Amino acid sequence: MSTQQQANQQQSGQQPRPPLPPFTDETAAIKVRLAEDAWNSRDPERVSLAYSEDSQWRNRNEFPRGRAEIVAFLTRKWAKEVEYRLIKELWACSGNRIAVRFAYEWLDHDGQWYRSYGNENWEFDELGLMRLRYASINDLAISAEQRLFHWPQGRRPDDHPGLSELGL
Repeated sequence: MSTQQQANQQQSGQQPRPPLPPFTDETAAIKVRLAEDAWNSRDPERVSLAYSEDSQWRNRNEFPRGRAEIVAFLTRKWAKEVEYRLIKELWACSGNRIAVRFAYEWLDHDGQWYRSYGNENWEFDELGLMRLRYASINDLAISAEQRLFHWPQGRRPDDHPGLSELGL
């Protein structure tokens, strides 16, 4: 970490969130799995800590700014999307940017299952906090029999297939 990065860290009071950019395929894959694990916790406060305090998002037609709006967004999201289970997969990385594809399954309050597919583009600051997140997402109604994500809610088990192995 450069002297300027250390000074910025001291001023912001933020702790680094490794792995830090610039990313390799290996460190980007670790960052993606850490994000998946956090989102599968369905804990908005925990998830928000991976984002810079001034983080900017585009998620479908919403544009949260900063951690407080991210927490509010995720709280609303997981109140609607129950039985939520997510798999993320690294698509590409370069410098401080990572591209991800993902799918998640969820149940609405009317008993309809969905699989939501999407792509995210991420940009990180020098402390490894995500400052930009652009997500494009499409929902597909599925039957309970079409579900593919069957682990207990929480972290996806290491032996559960990823998106490529599931043919998604």
